[in-house]
Amino acid sequence: MAAAAPRFAFVIPVFDHPRSLPGVVAGARAYGLPVFVVDDGSGAESRAVVDSLAGVTVLRHARNLGKGAALRTGLAAAVGVADYAVCLDADGQHDPADAAGLMRAAAAGPRRILVGRRRGMTGESVPWTSRFGRKFSNFWVWASGGPPLADTQSGYRLYPLPEVLRLGSRARRFQWEVEIVVLARWKGLPVEEHEVGVVYSPPGGRVSHFRPWTDFWRNAGTFMRLIFTRLFVPRARRARWLPAPPPAARPAGDG
Repeated sequence: MAAAAPRFAFVIPVFDHPRSLPGVVAGARAYGLPVFVVDDGSGAESRAVVDSLAGVTVLRHARNLGKGAALRTGLAAAVGVADYAVCLDADGQHDPADAAGLMRAAAAGPRRILVGRRRGMTGESVPWTSRFGRKFSNFWVWASGGPPLADTQSGYRLYPLPEVLRLGSRARRFQWEVEIVVLARWKGLPVEEHEVGVVYSPPGGRVSHFRPWTDFWRNAGTFMRLIFTRLFVPRARRARWLPAPPPAARPAGDG
Protein backbone atom coordinates (compact mmCIF):
# COMPACT_ATOMS: atom_id res chain seq x y z
CA MET A 1 0.00 0.00 0.00
CA ALA A 2 1.18 3.52 -0.77
CA ALA A 3 2.17 5.62 2.23
CA ALA A 4 -0.33 8.27 3.27
CA ALA A 5 0.50 11.81 2.15
CA PRO A 6 2.06 13.85 4.97
CA ARG A 7 -0.08 16.43 6.71
CA PHE A 8 1.22 19.98 7.04
CA ALA A 9 0.36 23.01 9.17
CA PHE A 10 1.73 26.53 9.56
CA VAL A 11 3.05 28.03 12.81
CA ILE A 12 3.56 31.80 12.90
CA PRO A 13 4.98 33.37 16.09
CA VAL A 14 4.15 37.05 16.44
CA PHE A 15 5.28 39.80 18.80
CA ASP A 16 4.10 43.27 17.80
CA HIS A 17 3.92 42.91 14.01
CA PRO A 18 0.52 44.49 13.32
CA ARG A 19 1.29 45.74 9.79
CA SER A 20 2.95 42.69 8.26
CA LEU A 21 1.05 39.88 10.01
CA PRO A 22 -2.18 39.97 7.93
CA GLY A 23 -0.27 39.49 4.66
CA VAL A 24 1.80 36.64 6.08
CA VAL A 25 -1.32 34.90 7.39
CA ALA A 26 -3.16 35.40 4.09
CA GLY A 27 -0.28 33.74 2.24
CA ALA A 28 -0.30 30.80 4.63
CA ARG A 29 -4.08 30.40 4.52
CA ALA A 30 -3.97 30.19 0.72
CA TYR A 31 -2.74 26.60 1.09
CA GLY A 32 -5.93 25.52 2.84
CA LEU A 33 -3.95 24.08 5.76
CA PRO A 34 -4.25 24.63 9.53
CA VAL A 35 -2.60 27.88 10.58
CA PHE A 36 -1.53 28.50 14.19
CA VAL A 37 -0.71 32.08 15.19
CA VAL A 38 1.10 32.36 18.51
CA ASP A 39 0.77 35.83 20.08
CA ASP A 40 3.81 36.07 22.33
CA GLY A 41 2.64 38.83 24.66
CA SER A 42 2.03 41.52 22.03
CA GLY A 43 0.79 45.01 22.79
CA ALA A 44 -2.75 46.25 22.25
CA GLU A 45 -2.37 47.18 18.57
CA SER A 46 -0.97 43.80 17.56
CA ARG A 47 -3.46 41.93 19.77
CA ALA A 48 -6.30 43.65 17.97
CA VAL A 49 -4.89 42.59 14.60
CA VAL A 50 -4.51 39.00 15.81
CA ASP A 51 -8.10 39.02 17.06
CA SER A 52 -9.31 40.16 13.64
CA LEU A 53 -7.74 37.23 11.78
CA ALA A 54 -10.17 34.72 10.31
CA GLY A 55 -9.60 31.03 9.70
CA VAL A 56 -6.65 30.58 12.09
CA THR A 57 -6.11 29.11 15.54
CA VAL A 58 -4.77 31.71 17.97
CA LEU A 59 -2.64 30.77 20.96
CA ARG A 60 -1.48 33.36 23.48
CA HIS A 61 1.23 34.00 26.02
CA ALA A 62 0.17 36.46 28.70
CA ARG A 63 3.66 38.02 28.55
CA ASN A 64 6.54 37.86 26.13
CA LEU A 65 8.41 34.57 26.64
CA GLY A 66 10.56 34.61 23.51
CA LYS A 67 10.44 33.29 19.97
CA GLY A 68 11.55 29.81 20.97
CA ALA A 69 8.80 29.54 23.55
CA ALA A 70 6.25 30.73 20.98
CA LEU A 71 7.44 28.15 18.47
CA ARG A 72 7.20 25.38 21.07
CA THR A 73 3.64 26.42 21.88
CA GLY A 74 2.67 26.41 18.20
CA LEU A 75 4.37 23.09 17.46
CA ALA A 76 2.73 21.45 20.45
CA ALA A 77 -0.67 22.54 19.15
CA ALA A 78 0.09 21.50 15.56
CA VAL A 79 1.20 18.00 16.53
CA GLY A 80 -2.43 16.95 16.89
CA VAL A 81 -3.33 17.74 13.28
CA ALA A 82 -0.08 17.59 11.28
CA ASP A 83 3.03 15.53 10.63
CA TYR A 84 5.10 18.61 9.77
CA ALA A 85 4.94 22.28 10.68
CA VAL A 86 6.12 25.10 8.42
CA CYS A 87 7.37 27.95 10.61
CA LEU A 88 7.81 31.46 9.24
CA ASP A 89 8.26 34.87 10.79
CA ALA A 90 5.50 37.44 11.07
CA ASP A 91 7.70 40.40 10.06
CA GLY A 92 7.19 39.94 6.30
CA GLN A 93 10.72 38.81 5.40
CA HIS A 94 9.51 35.31 4.45
CA ASP A 95 7.36 34.70 1.37
CA PRO A 96 4.68 32.08 2.16
CA ALA A 97 4.91 30.98 -1.49
CA ASP A 98 8.29 29.38 -0.67
CA ALA A 99 6.54 26.97 1.70
CA ALA A 100 5.42 24.90 -1.29
CA GLY A 101 9.03 23.96 -2.04
CA LEU A 102 9.69 23.02 1.58
CA MET A 103 6.62 20.80 1.68
CA ARG A 104 7.49 19.10 -1.62
CA ALA A 105 11.00 18.40 -0.35
CA ALA A 106 9.65 16.97 2.91
CA ALA A 107 7.22 14.69 1.11
CA ALA A 108 9.97 13.38 -1.19
CA GLY A 109 12.51 12.36 1.45
CA PRO A 110 13.01 10.93 4.93
CA ARG A 111 11.72 12.70 8.01
CA ARG A 112 14.08 15.58 8.72
CA ILE A 113 14.33 19.26 9.59
CA LEU A 114 14.46 21.55 6.57
CA VAL A 115 16.09 24.95 7.10
CA GLY A 116 15.33 27.66 4.57
CA ARG A 117 18.68 28.89 3.24
CA ARG A 118 18.02 32.52 2.33
CA ARG A 119 19.12 33.84 -1.05
CA GLY A 120 20.91 37.18 -1.38
CA MET A 121 22.18 37.39 2.18
CA THR A 122 25.20 39.45 1.04
CA GLY A 123 23.18 42.28 -0.49
CA GLU A 124 23.38 45.90 0.68
CA SER A 125 19.79 45.74 1.97
CA VAL A 126 20.74 43.04 4.49
CA PRO A 127 21.60 44.51 7.93
CA TRP A 128 25.22 43.98 8.99
CA THR A 129 23.97 42.38 12.18
CA SER A 130 22.30 39.65 10.11
CA ARG A 131 25.41 39.03 7.99
CA PHE A 132 27.70 38.88 11.01
CA GLY A 133 25.25 36.91 13.10
CA ARG A 134 24.85 34.26 10.44
CA LYS A 135 28.60 33.65 10.13
CA PHE A 136 29.03 33.64 13.92
CA SER A 137 26.17 31.20 14.35
CA ASN A 138 27.22 28.90 11.50
CA PHE A 139 30.67 28.39 13.01
CA TRP A 140 29.51 27.75 16.56
CA VAL A 141 26.72 25.40 15.51
CA TRP A 142 29.41 23.32 13.78
CA ALA A 143 31.72 23.60 16.80
CA SER A 144 28.90 22.39 19.05
CA GLY A 145 28.57 19.22 17.02
CA GLY A 146 25.70 20.45 14.90
CA PRO A 147 25.26 20.16 11.14
CA PRO A 148 27.42 22.22 8.75
CA LEU A 149 24.75 24.65 7.56
CA ALA A 150 25.11 27.87 5.56
CA ASP A 151 22.21 29.70 7.25
CA THR A 152 21.68 28.52 10.82
CA GLN A 153 19.77 31.68 11.78
CA SER A 154 17.02 31.35 9.20
CA GLY A 155 13.60 31.29 10.81
CA TYR A 156 11.92 29.81 7.73
CA ARG A 157 11.84 26.12 8.56
CA LEU A 158 9.91 22.90 8.29
CA TYR A 159 9.90 20.67 11.38
CA PRO A 160 8.84 17.03 11.65
CA LEU A 161 6.34 16.47 14.46
CA PRO A 162 6.55 15.26 17.19
CA GLU A 163 10.30 14.58 16.87
CA VAL A 164 11.32 18.21 17.34
CA LEU A 165 9.35 18.47 20.57
CA ARG A 166 11.25 15.47 21.92
CA LEU A 167 14.74 16.89 21.36
CA GLY A 168 14.99 18.44 24.82
CA SER A 169 15.65 22.08 23.94
CA ARG A 170 16.24 24.51 26.82
CA ALA A 171 16.50 27.87 25.04
CA ARG A 172 13.35 29.96 24.83
CA ARG A 173 14.28 33.00 22.75
CA PHE A 174 16.07 33.40 19.41
CA GLN A 175 18.64 30.86 20.58
CA TRP A 176 16.10 28.03 20.28
CA GLU A 177 16.53 27.90 16.51
CA VAL A 178 20.28 27.28 16.69
CA GLU A 179 20.03 24.91 19.63
CA ILE A 180 17.42 22.74 17.94
CA VAL A 181 19.61 21.89 14.94
CA VAL A 182 22.51 20.92 17.23
CA LEU A 183 20.27 18.66 19.30
CA ALA A 184 18.86 17.13 16.12
CA ARG A 185 22.36 16.22 14.94
CA TRP A 186 23.20 14.69 18.33
CA LYS A 187 20.10 12.51 18.25
CA GLY A 188 20.32 11.43 14.62
CA LEU A 189 17.49 13.54 13.18
CA PRO A 190 18.72 14.72 9.75
CA VAL A 191 18.93 18.47 9.05
CA GLU A 192 19.08 19.79 5.49
CA GLU A 193 18.80 23.18 3.80
CA HIS A 194 16.39 24.25 1.07
CA GLU A 195 16.72 27.58 -0.73
CA VAL A 196 14.13 30.28 -0.01
CA GLY A 197 13.87 33.99 -0.69
CA VAL A 198 14.08 36.80 1.83
CA VAL A 199 12.69 40.36 1.84
CA TYR A 200 14.44 42.83 4.13
CA SER A 201 12.31 45.79 3.09
CA PRO A 202 8.71 44.49 3.15
CA PRO A 203 5.79 46.88 2.58
CA GLY A 204 5.19 48.94 5.71
CA GLY A 205 8.76 48.41 6.93
CA ARG A 206 10.30 45.49 8.76
CA VAL A 207 10.05 45.26 12.55
CA SER A 208 12.77 43.16 14.15
CA HIS A 209 13.06 42.41 17.86
CA PHE A 210 16.56 41.00 17.55
CA ARG A 211 18.87 42.97 19.88
CA PRO A 212 22.42 42.58 18.56
CA TRP A 213 24.42 42.71 21.78
CA THR A 214 21.91 41.14 24.14
CA ASP A 215 21.17 38.29 21.78
CA PHE A 216 24.85 37.92 20.90
CA TRP A 217 25.61 37.15 24.54
CA ARG A 218 22.59 34.90 24.82
CA ASN A 219 23.79 33.01 21.76
CA ALA A 220 27.26 32.78 23.25
CA GLY A 221 25.83 31.35 26.48
CA THR A 222 23.83 28.76 24.56
CA PHE A 223 26.85 27.68 22.54
CA MET A 224 29.02 27.44 25.66
CA ARG A 225 26.44 25.14 27.24
CA LEU A 226 26.21 23.00 24.11
CA ILE A 227 29.99 22.72 23.72
CA PHE A 228 30.40 21.85 27.42
CA THR A 229 27.73 19.17 27.06
CA ARG A 230 29.39 17.81 23.92
CA LEU A 231 32.74 17.56 25.69
CA PHE A 232 31.64 16.10 29.02
CA VAL A 233 28.38 14.22 28.47
CA PRO A 234 28.70 10.78 26.85
CA ARG A 235 27.40 10.58 23.31
CA ALA A 236 24.95 7.80 24.15
CA ARG A 237 23.35 9.96 26.83
CA ARG A 238 23.16 12.99 24.53
CA ALA A 239 21.48 10.85 21.90
CA ARG A 240 18.55 9.92 24.14
CA TRP A 241 15.12 11.17 23.14
CA LEU A 242 12.65 12.68 25.54
CA PRO A 243 9.26 10.98 26.03
CA ALA A 244 6.44 12.04 23.75
CA PRO A 245 5.24 15.59 24.56
CA PRO A 246 2.10 16.08 26.67
CA PRO A 247 -1.13 17.32 25.05
CA ALA A 248 -1.01 20.95 23.98
CA ALA A 249 -2.72 23.68 25.97
CA ARG A 250 -6.10 24.80 24.68
CA PRO A 251 -5.96 27.69 22.19
CA ALA A 252 -6.95 31.18 23.20
CA GLY A 253 -9.56 31.22 20.44
CA ASP A 254 -10.20 30.46 16.82
CA GLY A 255 -10.72 32.93 14.03
